[in-house]
Amino acid sequence: MALVSGSDGLRSALAHPNTRQFLKFAAVGLASLAVEYAFLVYLLQSLNMNYLMATTISFIISIVFNYILSMKYVFVHKEDMSRRREFIIFSVLSAIGLGLNDLYMFIGVGLLNIGTMSMKLISTFFVTWYNYFSRRKFLDAGHA
Repeated sequence: MALVSGSDGLRSALAHPNTRQFLKFAAVGLASLAVEYAFLVYLLQSLNMNYLMATTISFIISIVFNYILSMKYVFVHKEDMSRRREFIIFSVLSAIGLGLNDLYMFIGVGLLNIGTMSMKLISTFFVTWYNYFSRRKFLDAGHA
């Protein structure tokens, strides 16, 4: 049995379709996160909005941005699913993600007194995994 060297193992992992898909998902997610954070900072600092309201609004804006990029670059459209139905499913999954996001923010900021931006990073980590696997399961023709 031959051992796989570190660089061969990394090359093999990067060549795997699931890895490539997740890397695209991560790139789209980072772009969406930048949009979300820009709006979050603006709403908090310029408009002095409540952190839960600002988090919700910035999250919704990023969902629309994320949908457009995700369905163009990450997931394969299911031919038997209308774009309307696809967007509705994406929105429902995102609403669940939003609920998780707000729950984490409420617990972290409101109850545990963790800073808003620090808690947002923690929340983003957990919601990202939920988003990837739920969207892959329900929206990606390659993983039906």
